[in-house]
Amino acid sequence: MAEPYKIKMVEPIAVTTREHREKALKKAGYNTFLLDSQDVYIDLLTDSGTNAMSDNQWAGLMLGDEAYAGSRNFEHLQKAVRELYGFKHVVPTHQGRGAENILSQIMIKPGDYVPGNMYFTTTRAHQELNGAIFRDIIIDEAHDSQSEHPFKGNIDLEKLRALIDEVGAERIPYICLAVTVNLAGGQPVALNNIKAVYQLAREHKIKIMMDATRCVENACFIKQREKGYEEKTIKEIVREMFSFADGCTMSGKKDGLVNIGGFLALNDDDLYQKATSLVVVYEGMPSYGGMTGRDMEALARGMYESMDYNFITHRLAQIEYLGDKLDAAGIPIVKPVGGHAIFLDAREFYPQIPQDEFPAQMLAAQLYLQSGVRSMERGIVSAGRDQRGNHYYPKLELVRLTIPRRVYTYAHLDVVANAVIDLYKTRDQVKGLRFVYEPPVLRFFTARFEPLP
Repeated sequence: MAEPYKIKMVEPIAVTTREHREKALKKAGYNTFLLDSQDVYIDLLTDSGTNAMSDNQWAGLMLGDEAYAGSRNFEHLQKAVRELYGFKHVVPTHQGRGAENILSQIMIKPGDYVPGNMYFTTTRAHQELNGAIFRDIIIDEAHDSQSEHPFKGNIDLEKLRALIDEVGAERIPYICLAVTVNLAGGQPVALNNIKAVYQLAREHKIKIMMDATRCVENACFIKQREKGYEEKTIKEIVREMFSFADGCTMSGKKDGLVNIGGFLALNDDDLYQKATSLVVVYEGMPSYGGMTGRDMEALARGMYESMDYNFITHRLAQIEYLGDKLDAAGIPIVKPVGGHAIFLDAREFYPQIPQDEFPAQMLAAQLYLQSGVRSMERGIVSAGRDQRGNHYYPKLELVRLTIPRRVYTYAHLDVVANAVIDLYKTRDQVKGLRFVYEPPVLRFFTARFEPLP
């Protein structure tokens, strides 16, 4: 599918030499997060805040009401959330993790359990910092990179029932339901599964809080893959999805099509009052949180734009295009192709590198060295350590090639595919890494490494 937009402004990008990249990678401690943007050719580190905004959004920036309280842009954001998602209350935050922080503090007590369909790094960190124990209740197929299950983000109802029986519903403040599931490969959740989880949660008086970050992608997969939704609009599917939730955290930097911002949305009046008390401490007034008026306006407009079927089908088509090229060349990737990225299976790419020598981290480093393409490790480094200091050993050891929205063309994706294919030809010559510096929390952001001899 051709791009459903015209390019009105361009930004030059650097084409560097291998010698330059060798110096940059060593300076960054073999961590792609620590590379300077000016040293990157095609940046697939993340789709968070790297979107290209539309002319309509840029026009909205000029209408920013920067009043300290009662900004009209907050009214526009509130209206968009209520209309598109159906939630009663909106608490703006600087980005999604601001919402995760507030939600965790107002709902979690020490010793609680928070079940979810696979962990996400910042989400689990906030839950654990507030005393909770995360329990993965995703279906087993999600941990198998080669499973072709169309909805690998689904919650396993038997795992959820077993946890309720084990610890009691009173120790489960909410179910964390991500749509889509990032670390499973951007995999969607079926609406029938969402409904079933909602019914079980209601039986035990447990709330459901969704991670809405890539909900539009999830809705498009439902339209394409789930029987009975073929004729529904994206907007209708999104609204139905959230009708089975009590609230959500949202990073507007993804499906909101902006560069900064997010929110916590709730239906419960008491929880909203608690959230407004904390947002003042951590973010700002309840009518702007961590956002400027102009950014709230851009987010409100972007949320409407994201519901356009042409936009979201083109986005998924770009991901599929890259996945098809890699799969045809025999490159091990997570299947089926997800909604925001291609995930390389580093275990299969570098079978000679043990997991605790960080094969995914090395693959991301080698891809940059080879081509100037920046990607992200999503394996043992991202998983971190447990409370005893031992590595978590996730079954999926992945490198994420994340496609920003409305930024790159198919020609850029050809460059990426060719670089990965070339790298695969010399895969048996590569060794692992070891830590030079390891921070105690969310280590993948700032850790530093060096190659093993």
